[in-house]
Amino acid sequence: MKKLTLLLGCAAMLAVPSFGATVFFGLDNGAGEGTPLASYPNASGAESDFLAMLTGVGTETFEGFANGTGGPLNLVFPGAGTATLSVGGNVSSTPAGTTNGNGRYGISPTKYWETEDRGFVIDFDSPVGAFGFYGVDIGDFGADLTITLDNGYQTTLDVSGTPGGTVMFWGIIDTANPFTKVTFGNTLAGTDFFAFDNMTIGSVEQVTGEVPEPATFALIGGGLGLLALARRRK
Repeated sequence: MKKLTLLLGCAAMLAVPSFGATVFFGLDNGAGEGTPLASYPNASGAESDFLAMLTGVGTETFEGFANGTGGPLNLVFPGAGTATLSVGGNVSSTPAGTTNGNGRYGISPTKYWETEDRGFVIDFDSPVGAFGFYGVDIGDFGADLTITLDNGYQTTLDVSGTPGGTVMFWGIIDTANPFTKVTFGNTLAGTDFFAFDNMTIGSVEQVTGEVPEPATFALIGGGLGLLALARRRK
């Protein structure tokens, strides 16, 4: 699979031609370790595009768990079943409008999953066709985030070097290849700490929007390439 690089501070909906999945990604640079972003239009725009393809789904905000609760956590998603979050991390919180002093904070509104310095795993009790989440303060110490699904899909998000407090959204829809496990990795385990919030999963039946075909994106990409070539020649 070819590596795709996105400019920081952009939102995108991408089809992965070699696999057939549609990926949603948006990132907003942070304001520093002690200042949470008041808004994150690129990340929230990517989330809106992702949710527009789904119906009847629920989102885990971690507000129902006590501070310090570690894995395994039992998560419930309406219409899509349950999931177990395990391995590294615990539930943390910061008052609205603040960070934990190191750039991490919740999206809605105060609690989030703090990964410490390791990865973690989410196991679904039945195959799902969609999964999305927010990440906060990812990459400010030079780490990249890896995501692996048990259907064979894997990616490394090139987010290293972003400022403290950066917010991103990432989501995937793949109804042709449902999956039952998502594994999160940290390329600098022991150095960089991540925060995650607002996780959404959807069953294949809950994917009701018209997901763009990979071939369509290939045609668009080809057209843009020809246009760029024509401009260079001119």
